[in-house]
Amino acid sequence: MRPRERRESGKQDLFRSRLDQIIDMNHALVKLARTIDWRFLEEKFGAVYTDKPGQPPLPTRLMAGLAILKHTYDLSDEALCDRWVENPYFQYFCGEDVRPLYLARRVLEQERRQRGRKVYSLHAPEVECIGKGKPHRPYEFGVKVSVATTVRHSAGGQFVTHAAALPGNSYDGHTLGTVIPQIQALIGNILDRCITDAGYRGHNAPPDYKFKVYTTGQKRRLTPQIKREFKRRAAIEPVIGHLTEHHRMRRNHLAHASGDAINAVLAATGYNFRRLLAWLRFLLLTILIALGLAA
Repeated sequence: MRPRERRESGKQDLFRSRLDQIIDMNHALVKLARTIDWRFLEEKFGAVYTDKPGQPPLPTRLMAGLAILKHTYDLSDEALCDRWVENPYFQYFCGEDVRPLYLARRVLEQERRQRGRKVYSLHAPEVECIGKGKPHRPYEFGVKVSVATTVRHSAGGQFVTHAAALPGNSYDGHTLGTVIPQIQALIGNILDRCITDAGYRGHNAPPDYKFKVYTTGQKRRLTPQIKREFKRRAAIEPVIGHLTEHHRMRRNHLAHASGDAINAVLAATGYNFRRLLAWLRFLLLTILIALGLAA
């Protein structure tokens, strides 16, 4: 059975917006879609279809367009489907001329106590509901961000060693399996141990770090040095406060899940640069004072 190919109708729809009215027609994917001879692909691929029982095939341009986008942007099948749903240029490239209100349909169908992914924001569907467990603020909406600093206070201040967005609203302890290797790859060294808060109990750290992760409230396997480092763990709280209030971590203005990841890194970078500039000013002032006393 040959697929039913889509053709532009030019009709308006009350519940669906035409893509050519909401996208930039000078976009690279729009120009590429106009360049490709889709009729030629439909004829070539249509010749290999056979009339056998089964589900009707999808339009040729949709399947060919998805294959082109997948290999062009190096996307997995899951990532390709997610990008196609939220990206109108992907939809136009694959032959769609109108954009159905997918998110509105999901909002109408989801239930109050439904488990799994839900839509909390139409303009940012990647937003998640995060349980804080605090009386004054039991929930927050956004994406979890992992922030790591060194235990010892450096000369320039408390720098951020690693920051990364963690989509999926996973349990804090189940993020160490990916965070610890990222930190080691970033700093080019091996971590001696990790000091975390109580939310990381039952962690999934790599096997080499199974007994190198210490959580707040732990009583066993504690040396005097580790007990002193527990007191230094609270030093990360003002760092998180500065990232939130002064470096745009509280409100992300970049779109999609990739924007969340970029914003986390930029916030940490801006914070580190501010600490570095403050330390350089202090160092310069110290040098000028020493030169003045010597003179």
